[in-house]
Amino acid sequence: MTIKEIAQLAGVSSAAVSRYLNGGYVSEEKRGRIKKVIEETGYQPSAQARMLRTKRACLVGVVVPKINSESISRVTAGIEQVISKRGYQMLLASTDNEPEKEISYLKLFENYPVDGIILIGTVITPEHRRFLKETGVPVVVVGQYTRYANCIYHDDYGAGKAMGKVVASAVPDGKKAAYIGVTKSDKAVGGAREDGFREGLKSAGIELEEEYTRKAEFTMDSGYRAALDLLEKKPDIGTISCATDTIAAGAIEALLAYRKKDVPSQVKHSGTRMEYVLSDSAVKVTGFGDNQFLKAVTGGIPTVHFGYKTSGIRGAELLLDVIERGEKIPVEMKLGFRLVNE
Repeated sequence: MTIKEIAQLAGVSSAAVSRYLNGGYVSEEKRGRIKKVIEETGYQPSAQARMLRTKRACLVGVVVPKINSESISRVTAGIEQVISKRGYQMLLASTDNEPEKEISYLKLFENYPVDGIILIGTVITPEHRRFLKETGVPVVVVGQYTRYANCIYHDDYGAGKAMGKVVASAVPDGKKAAYIGVTKSDKAVGGAREDGFREGLKSAGIELEEEYTRKAEFTMDSGYRAALDLLEKKPDIGTISCATDTIAAGAIEALLAYRKKDVPSQVKHSGTRMEYVLSDSAVKVTGFGDNQFLKAVTGGIPTVHFGYKTSGIRGAELLLDVIERGEKIPVEMKLGFRLVNE
């Protein structure tokens, strides 16, 4: 089926159908008729023909650190929501948190006929910076601040500081605050969150002592091992704060395993929250990310909600503005946060 045939069935001109397909102006009445015919016929415009007309492939490359992450799925859902409405398709590449793979995929997309790239960033290496400075393809970085590309990022420092203040008010007398972070190479999750958390504790007169800190990977298993090591070596812990909710889930499992008791005797319900009992006191676990699966299992731990889907939406809108309108003004957009179950 051709544009001419769609136009005849809808009772409009071929030019009107072409404008509709390319996002141009069409009156609401004609737009409705064209849409109805397209839906009834199942018409799909030729990608090759569209590329010749618009000089664009209508493809966006999206590079993500991993696909089995609730936060990443929220970001990609926001991206897909925007680009599909604007007539684009998404090519998704997952890197398993390996910076070298990120560079490989960025270069692959650069040489593939994509109109732009969205990088959901973790670590910005010198190779990343070199690519961002030299590439001729529009790029938007989501999740990390960088001055080498348009970026949408979260207030990780502010969120860490707010959580530090919450934890400071909850540490029992005679107990210590512990923290499980990630590599500082990740400026947002590993650097800004921990720095903010320390400052939040400090504002209440509490220091985060180095021997009460551990580093983990972005996995539940790594959180489990880090928390178990803390518990075995530091029995005076009152709170364990984690850089992500996934790590926090592992810490909760470690608390249960540490006491080797049945779950009913381990868990004390307090409103919608759960505290995990060690001896005659309770250890509170906190995280970042507002993971809905963890919430369903535990009833909700103190955590931070970030606008992950919003970041995907804003990132996709920004990229398409550059692609379609040649927008040249650099954009650095910081999104806020909300404390949950504090």
